[in-house]
Amino acid sequence: MSPRPAPDLDLRREQVLRTTRRVAESEGWSAVTMRRLAAELGVTQPVVYSAFAGRQALVDAVALAGFGDLAAALEAVEATPSARMRAYLDFATAHPRVYEAMFSMPTGLPFAADDTPEPLRRAFSGMRDAFPDDLGVRAEVVWSTLHGLATLEAAGRLDDGQAQARFALAHHVLTRPGPD
Repeated sequence: MSPRPAPDLDLRREQVLRTTRRVAESEGWSAVTMRRLAAELGVTQPVVYSAFAGRQALVDAVALAGFGDLAAALEAVEATPSARMRAYLDFATAHPRVYEAMFSMPTGLPFAADDTPEPLRRAFSGMRDAFPDDLGVRAEVVWSTLHGLATLEAAGRLDDGQAQARFALAHHVLTRPGPD
């Protein structure tokens, strides 16, 4: 009997990650368990654990992939304030559970540090390209403002009918020349 081929760990990780995102987006993070993922994939729990050490590793992987997706969304539009702001908010609306993993759930991902992963740096650069300054402070303030809008909108705490007015006001305030 010949030995079974070694599993392709990258492929397995991608399958688990894709399934995690699908379950989280359709049913929320409370539905994401290692047992549930194993059942969805038709494998045993040890197979899932061979790809990710645990649920936190999955959340971190979803967040990291989400930052890569956000960077791609920002890079896919013009580097203008309006286009980048809209792309950010559209991403948050289209992927609420991924966005939650990126910003609201505990994660071990370092932000604004020497060891910040490349997808996070790329996403921030996507915003900084539209709001340049020497230290990146404008991009930080824009990002923070958009994050607040996205989070409050996702929680249903803002009037849906005023979304365009909020966007227009945020754009107006954020694109004005800042203090020197």
